[in-house]
Amino acid sequence: QVQLVESGGGLVQPGGSLRLSCAASGIIFSIYTMGWYRQAPGKQRELVASIARDHTTTYANSVKGRFTISRDNAKNTVYLQMNSLRPEDTAVYYCKADAPLLGGGFRIYWGQGTQVNLSS
Repeated sequence: QVQLVESGGGLVQPGGSLRLSCAASGIIFSIYTMGWYRQAPGKQRELVASIARDHTTTYANSVKGRFTISRDNAKNTVYLQMNSLRPEDTAVYYCKADAPLLGGGFRIYWGQGTQVNLSS
């Protein structure tokens, strides 16, 4: 019913910037929370940043001051502006969204992931 389409990943040099986008499509009335997770080789998937519908944000300590998450509720789209990228930021970045169910509660949706690779 809901698909998350990610874009913006790629190869970038240390110190560079990338902007990730994730657009939700399908039968959606609203989305509670959207966020970005990442999984580096040999590591567990971790939260990078999340943003609630009221634009309250949370960030992993490792990205504070460098990454900025934002959302456009009308477009059901979340963005992640990544500046001052470091080699340790190399990972597959996944978009996540929580959407309400008809009978109450919510369901979690995941994107397929987009690769961010730091290389000098």
